[in-house]
Amino acid sequence: MRKTELPAYKIIIARRTIRKFKQKPIPQAVLKKLINAARLAPSAANLQPLKFIIITDKDMCAKVFVHLRWASYIAPLGKPEPDKRPVAYIAVLLNKIKTQLRYAAYDAGAAAQNILLAAWEQGIGCCWMQAIDRRRIKEILNISRDFKLDSIIALGYRDESPVVDEFGGSVKYWKDRQGILHVPKRNIREIIYKESQ
Repeated sequence: MRKTELPAYKIIIARRTIRKFKQKPIPQAVLKKLINAARLAPSAANLQPLKFIIITDKDMCAKVFVHLRWASYIAPLGKPEPDKRPVAYIAVLLNKIKTQLRYAAYDAGAAAQNILLAAWEQGIGCCWMQAIDRRRIKEILNISRDFKLDSIIALGYRDESPVVDEFGGSVKYWKDRQGILHVPKRNIREIIYKESQ
């Protein structure tokens, strides 16, 4: 009997970073569902030091957009055109008082991955971003000094379909003449080892 793949595995395999978005609003109920997925991610010592800001206001989204750096390997081609920009953002915050931040980056990574996967299931693409001007974004969002801005997740319904390529010696992603993004990934044979015998 052949085992069927679990839906979660299919989503993990299919998910790609998206940088072109349809200009269709994401319902607040869906955004709340993404935060709930993040809330339930693993947390070191169960300290749960994360908070999230959902940004959907058009003017606020435009202000945040200016302080993000997009796809350095293919700049400026990776920066979304005005009619392809994200329609929402989630800011991932770390509470500096609740934790010494020693393991907080792991919490943030697990929570962000839950958001990316839950979003993909809803037809929503994401770009998880660390190349951001944290100082300016903290000012724009009026984030307290008690919190560190870990990252920004850009969101919108997907308007591109990146493809995975076999790793050929370079990790740099690239666009072909049709504008399709190609993302090299290492072959599983290159990254898996058996224990020594």
